[in-house]
Amino acid sequence: MDVRAQISMVFHLDKCIGCHTCSIACKNIWTDRKGAEYMWWNNVETKPGTGFPTKWEDQDSYRGGWKVENGKLELRSTDKRGTVANIFHNPSMPSLDDYYEPWTYDYGELFNAPEGTDQPTARPISMITGNPMDIEAGPNWDDDLSGSPVYAKNDPNFAHLSDEQKSQLFAIERMVMFYFPRICNHCLNPACVAACPSGALYKRGEDGIVLIDQNRCRAWRACVAACPYKKTYYNWQTGKSEKCILCFPRLETGQAPACFHSCVGRIRYLGVLLYDADRIETVASMDDKELIGAHRDLILDPNDPEVIAEARKNGVHDSVIESAQASPVYKFVKNWGIALPPHIEYRTLPMLFYVPPLLPVMSSQEEGGLMNDIDELFGDIEKARAPISYLAKIFGAGNESYLRYALKKQMAVRLWRRAVTVGDITKEEAEKALTAADTTPEEADEIYRMTALCTFDDRFVIPPSHREEAIEMLEDPLEYKQSAGFGFRTGPRRGL
Repeated sequence: MDVRAQISMVFHLDKCIGCHTCSIACKNIWTDRKGAEYMWWNNVETKPGTGFPTKWEDQDSYRGGWKVENGKLELRSTDKRGTVANIFHNPSMPSLDDYYEPWTYDYGELFNAPEGTDQPTARPISMITGNPMDIEAGPNWDDDLSGSPVYAKNDPNFAHLSDEQKSQLFAIERMVMFYFPRICNHCLNPACVAACPSGALYKRGEDGIVLIDQNRCRAWRACVAACPYKKTYYNWQTGKSEKCILCFPRLETGQAPACFHSCVGRIRYLGVLLYDADRIETVASMDDKELIGAHRDLILDPNDPEVIAEARKNGVHDSVIESAQASPVYKFVKNWGIALPPHIEYRTLPMLFYVPPLLPVMSSQEEGGLMNDIDELFGDIEKARAPISYLAKIFGAGNESYLRYALKKQMAVRLWRRAVTVGDITKEEAEKALTAADTTPEEADEIYRMTALCTFDDRFVIPPSHREEAIEMLEDPLEYKQSAGFGFRTGPRRGL
């Protein structure tokens, strides 16, 4: 058993309001530089929709993530022979058109326009060429456009739905949408790290954050093609790749990442998990239907004496183990089983989990008011607006059982709280729903408190970083302390 620590996240999609505050916070801190204008380390998509970059989930085109060939894991984007053949051009890599061409406006036309009878306008100007341009796309161009023939109907997750299900989804009276915020998943088996010819990408041993060494990056861009979530970007100004760093300078000082801290809906949770690194390859090689269960089994019980002993033997600090015992992520993923990884079939073993949205049931307007088309107060999840098979494609690799479990438990919690606070449902009915959802009144109250009444400290349990121990592997901590934070640091240079 090789016990390691991993900073992990949970996003509760039932609470996301699509305000994009997280995206703006990240943009203002990290990607407002020249060459990074088109980068959105954090973005919020509307589902159903094509996302950013366009149709990033279509791995037949982008060839990201891993595949199993003859029982062995292999990158979809490249191999030893392909690395040489495509080292200067990767045909599966998204182009700028798949993202969007960043633009600004010629504000001088507004500020300096002479007095006249016409209304002055500011023309859009490309931030790359400096020439006037026609705007055709943006980072959230399909925002709130679920059901549109241009965006939603091209969602790659519709490929396995029946014609009847597709027609129901796009009927105006059944229109469905939910927001899908995305950042780098800081995976246990990151394809970007494996694909980099320069070895510039690495996974930090102390907390599992995936980073890019800007001094070693040689702009091969193999990481961009290999990441199935398309969360690695190329800076056209510096000639280096960049990606979400999970605001590690903030984490090292006990602060939540900027997108987490600024979240208006309080949908984000962060904590540390302990996992068994010895089993990563075995788990990633399993059949699609088994991946979620095996992925959960990788996550170890931080209260188990054997796990604690092995963690200490591996250099995991006691304070990190204590943080793992209080981790909200562990509760959502392991204790309650209602948080699921996105597209586990890509086999990168993401460490960002989502609580799937409990979408409203159908209703119709009749004389006397609005009537539900079902008898139950919250309804059967089978009659919710989004087909279970569609949500299972995103959060279950097509395995509907885990998704049904998560949705039923969420619905049971709602019923229980309705019985407690409103009283129009009897306690007996609510307890019956809890039993059917494999939960108890005590657990339902715990889920309710964590999702509805959680404090800042409840949502973010950040372990001490103990950077001094990581630095000891490379140099004398006292000498490093004398040199860090003073003078000028050389920025990354373009190319070689």
